[in-house]
Amino acid sequence: MKDDFELIRGSGNVFRDFGHPNASVEQARAILAAKIVRTLDERELSTREAERLTGISHSEFSRIRNARLKHFTLDRMIAILEKLDADIEVNVTFTPCHSLQEGVHA
Repeated sequence: MKDDFELIRGSGNVFRDFGHPNASVEQARAILAAKIVRTLDERELSTREAERLTGISHSEFSRIRNARLKHFTLDRMIAILEKLDADIEVNVTFTPCHSLQEGVHA
């Protein structure tokens, strides 16, 4: 039996695609969390070793590893990366929302 399905291209932000209200912030947190986890893995650091190295509690590293990111601010996550001795460059791009553009007349 052949299943019919529709292929839908995502926006590049899965949180936006699923209608999350703060999709851009959630996406940024996810990207920073992935970098933190990658840094821990590359340096073969456990959460306890990362705690000793940075002074940040191992439970925070565990939350990041398990993608429980709601209580982390972007600046907190950047500070964690800095304590892991990561070189950080942040670029922010602003684009108008389609829903806001429709209501604006020139």
